[in-house]
Amino acid sequence: MQPASEAPVLLWFRNDLRLADHAALNAAAATGRPVVPVFVLDDSSAGAWAPGEASCWWLHHSLAALAQQLRAQGSQLVLRRGRADAEIERLVEETGAAGVFAGTAVEPSARAAHERLATSLGARELGFRCVHTTTLFDPDALRTHAGGAFSVYSPFCRAASAAGGPAPPAAAERIRAATVRPPSDRLDDWKLLPADPGRLRGLQETWTPGEAAARARLDAFIAEKLSHYMVRRDRLGADGTSMLSPHLHFGEISAAQVWHATLSADPGRDSDKFLRELLWREFSMHLLWHHADLPQDPLRHGFAGMRWRRDPAGLTAWQEGRTGVPIVDAGMRQLRAIGWMHNRARMIAGSFLVKHLLISWQLGEAWFWDRLVDADLANNSASWQWVAGCGADPAPYFRIFNPVLQSKKHDPDGTYIRRWVPELTELDDDSIHAPWEVPATALRRAGVELGQSYPHPIVDLSESRLRALDAYAAMSRGAA
Repeated sequence: MQPASEAPVLLWFRNDLRLADHAALNAAAATGRPVVPVFVLDDSSAGAWAPGEASCWWLHHSLAALAQQLRAQGSQLVLRRGRADAEIERLVEETGAAGVFAGTAVEPSARAAHERLATSLGARELGFRCVHTTTLFDPDALRTHAGGAFSVYSPFCRAASAAGGPAPPAAAERIRAATVRPPSDRLDDWKLLPADPGRLRGLQETWTPGEAAARARLDAFIAEKLSHYMVRRDRLGADGTSMLSPHLHFGEISAAQVWHATLSADPGRDSDKFLRELLWREFSMHLLWHHADLPQDPLRHGFAGMRWRRDPAGLTAWQEGRTGVPIVDAGMRQLRAIGWMHNRARMIAGSFLVKHLLISWQLGEAWFWDRLVDADLANNSASWQWVAGCGADPAPYFRIFNPVLQSKKHDPDGTYIRRWVPELTELDDDSIHAPWEVPATALRRAGVELGQSYPHPIVDLSESRLRALDAYAAMSRGAA
């Protein structure tokens, strides 16, 4: 046991795997005490929402990068696996810690661990301080005039604007390394990486997890893409988005850092549009904070009576990117290849599953959760509910994306389709969006044989649209 004056404090990392603009780290450093950094992999308490395959890959590399940063400061990242609050309590005992500092988490399982730990440490008169490290604002800061939670995005944005925006990012404080070195798991022993190194080759070729890479991606976006964001953000083949979402999810860069860097670079229409995307992320976290059942239950309770179709073959075709609808297949194949999908493609693919196939949004949500490197419980849940029409701020249920029109509008020259559905490469720019409408002679010239080299559509788009309208109307009448 250390002398009371030299007892360390624990710094509990969660989805905030960085050193810069880290309010919990800075608060721990401000005590003047030695700091023991720790990360707990609590994959049992999360249940169905334990990290998926792609998230595990990212987490491994992000933790490795953070550990290296801490070693450069003479410190050590302690890794533990188990129920988070129990492991933190165990570390308090092992180190004689005087308190615990952590970022506020919005996920229900993490909040439950937070509450148990706060009760336990409070009973022992030990401090447990939580500050927001993953959101732009404290989760309870933005409220309606009546004091409740927001359920519509636009008023939420206005409230965020009235709050004056997020505080400027704080510089990284250097923490005092603790002399006590509690036992730590080996990262490799967690087996977060697949046994076959080539299984996630596309992720390895596309992404570099870690704080330094996050900052480099932000700088590149601001320098090369921000000034064209309004025009190019929805162009599927244009590489016009920031691709910061996994870095933000794992907290390798803070939302405030992104916000203020964007405003400083270009306080205009392009930056305004991009900042509204950051606020959609914040709104999703607001929803999960106030609705713990968001991942499984529709916010609009009448949708609980929606009669979804059981269609295992259709679900598998959608997951594998062989629906016969090129823009949908391109998005789903991009997801399988690099663990990420363009946001416009997410909306198109999600709408196709829920509306044209009439398959439950929860099944799409679960697939994305396993496959996305940016699998974020708040964003994933809120966005799937939006697509299904049962969440906050939804589009009317009768607004159904026509994937062919979406394809022609957002991938007019077929660049995106050709990249991810190469068997259609030789079709011309007009034909590539709906090959089933192309004359047989033109298909043969392009080397395409429907049903062989590329599938027929698994549904008729017009008929399945009418089927969805009937199903949603019946649900609406039943809920009335």
